[in-house]
Amino acid sequence: MSDNPWEGAPLPPEPPSWEPSPATDAPRLAEHVDIAALLAGGLPEPPQPVLLRRQDGHALFYAGMVNVVFGDPECGKTWIALAACVEALQSDRRATVVDVDHNGASEIVSRLLLLGAHPQTLSDPSLFRLYEPDDADELRATVTALRLWRPAVAIVDSLGEVIPMLGLSSNSPDDYSTAHRSVLTALADAGAAVIAVDHLPKSDDARVHGQTGTVAKRRAVNGTSLRVTLATTFIPGHGGAANLVIHKDRHGGLRAHSPADGKHPPAGRFVLSARDDGTADWWVTNPDNATEPLTSTTHELHADIAELDSLEPEPTSVRDVKNRLGWGGTRATNALRAWKEHLAA
Repeated sequence: MSDNPWEGAPLPPEPPSWEPSPATDAPRLAEHVDIAALLAGGLPEPPQPVLLRRQDGHALFYAGMVNVVFGDPECGKTWIALAACVEALQSDRRATVVDVDHNGASEIVSRLLLLGAHPQTLSDPSLFRLYEPDDADELRATVTALRLWRPAVAIVDSLGEVIPMLGLSSNSPDDYSTAHRSVLTALADAGAAVIAVDHLPKSDDARVHGQTGTVAKRRAVNGTSLRVTLATTFIPGHGGAANLVIHKDRHGGLRAHSPADGKHPPAGRFVLSARDDGTADWWVTNPDNATEPLTSTTHELHADIAELDSLEPEPTSVRDVKNRLGWGGTRATNALRAWKEHLAA
């Protein structure tokens, strides 16, 4: 017996000698990828996350792809998505929020302002747009408008409302794929870093596998999928914190800069710290620090780092910090040291 499993098998027929004209001949044949041209130009580097940067400078979400944050109610999912939106707005990038979850315009705008968005930016429809579609037709019209507007970031909150709004079932793989393509993929194909907010199922057995509904949800994500768990309850006037765990990272750009801790490694911790003036500081810790307990000192130190960041010109010494901010020697010394470490990272 031959070692060649193909020996004796008939060859496929030779291709026709004629080449169809796409303009005149039907049916039109699909074009294959020109591998020779691809290799001649050199294979591109894998994409890297660019949005919502941690303290070490590495980001969590991919541009032009569908990313997901999911978790229990009030665990910080929307805070995290809106922080990414603010980060983009502060870099003069267009951003949008599609509120299908009925959070309300006042609530969303209040959170964006607290996270550092400028009122003038939020009031400028060339930079920020908030949509509140009430039915399938309005949702489709919103997606069409956004594909023309081409935002850098698109928050869709939440998947649990999008799918039934389109008259589809969250438990049907085919239905979910239809909703995903018509909303999330459509926005990502227009260049947006899409961040979809989703929930965990109530069943303990199902929660192990991630998001509610069909497994097609997990297959369809081509960016990162992050599970959010509450670390410290989010309380108005105080802040809160949430841990981020990688459930999927198709391109590996986030995993490469996170601990190799099994299938679901930590991605960092999102921390929101309220200030006395009614605003708040926020940051995403390095994943190595994601399980450290939060203390009042931690919050105060990060707030002081943000205060030093805002100084013009930059602080030059402990004495300079003491004179300009009226701080004591210990506070000025600790803050300046931490600020320099922050800059180095």
